[in-house]
Amino acid sequence: MQNFNPEGLEERIGYKFKDRSLLRSALAHSSYTNEMKINRIADYQRLEFLGDAVLEVTVSDFLYKNHPEMPEGEMTKVRSSLVCEPTLAFCARAFSLSDFILLGKGEENQGSRYRDSIVSDIFEAIIGAIYIDGGMEPAAAHIKKYVLTDIEHKQLFHDSKSRLQILIQKRSGTLSYELIDESGPDHRKSFTVAAIINGERVAEGTGSSKKSAEQHAAYEALIKEGENVSGN
Repeated sequence: MQNFNPEGLEERIGYKFKDRSLLRSALAHSSYTNEMKINRIADYQRLEFLGDAVLEVTVSDFLYKNHPEMPEGEMTKVRSSLVCEPTLAFCARAFSLSDFILLGKGEENQGSRYRDSIVSDIFEAIIGAIYIDGGMEPAAAHIKKYVLTDIEHKQLFHDSKSRLQILIQKRSGTLSYELIDESGPDHRKSFTVAAIINGERVAEGTGSSKKSAEQHAAYEALIKEGENVSGN
């Protein structure tokens, strides 16, 4: 099981907790608290619930204030693309959050440390922990640093497979994905997938699942194909 390393994570995210027990709870999966015989309320789930709310209101506030031209429907669409599971896991990779998650042996052996669903939930729990520890200002600063930067590219990543499909269809071309490598032990599989356009391998992506690898490959293909990140 992973050892608790508060200093390492604090250094990466640029926030020092007054109460590090909050950080430990945010990082602790229920499998870890069960094996360590810690009260189950100490796992990440309650903080994730709170962090999700803080995330939604911060993103909504940012879009409202910084994009006065954007109608409600478009704001909803952009917010959804930023707070969804794959995008939050993508954001969490900026500070290697997976390295710090506390898991029980069973979940560790199943490769849960790298699953988007768990990484995104822990990411939200970190937000909740910062909010409880320091208030709205540092929580919002964390969100702005990792979620609300380079929004256009995060939207492109979120919509990568569908946007690449539309782009290739407009060009009357063909698109497919090919698994070109599968490596690592069963509990930490890594998949590499190639995006094939008109029979040519144009980009590759790696992920903890084939679906994740395809999304990364599509994103890289869009960048190489010169797709406008704004979607225009």
